[in-house]
Amino acid sequence: MNTIRYKNFRQSTSKLQEVLLENKTDIVWDSAIKRYEICYELSWKSIQEQLKNEGLEVCNSPKNCFKQAFKLGLIEEEEMFADMVQNRNLTTHTYNEDLADKIYAQLEGYLQILTNLAKNIGKNYEL
Repeated sequence: MNTIRYKNFRQSTSKLQEVLLENKTDIVWDSAIKRYEICYELSWKSIQEQLKNEGLEVCNSPKNCFKQAFKLGLIEEEEMFADMVQNRNLTTHTYNEDLADKIYAQLEGYLQILTNLAKNIGKNYEL
């Protein structure tokens, strides 16, 4: 596995956690959403790397990567990841503050499942 990508994924979860501990302001809100987007991107790309290294069929989209990760036991919350895929697309392509605020309220839960995914991927590699 590209340990740099995995380390970046793990670090991104720490950065998301860090910003979520701050009092909510417009700047914190914007930063949390952006950090979530980075975690999301690094999560499915880390799954992609893991599958490649194990000689398995490599997924080409976040949705497919999360499905394969579920089948491999890397994630347990398949529905929550599916929800996260939809919300990630909304944060990127929709500029609706009410919608983004609802997604912001879900970031703690997303952080937990992303952190668990990082731990599960990390079990396969000595870093």
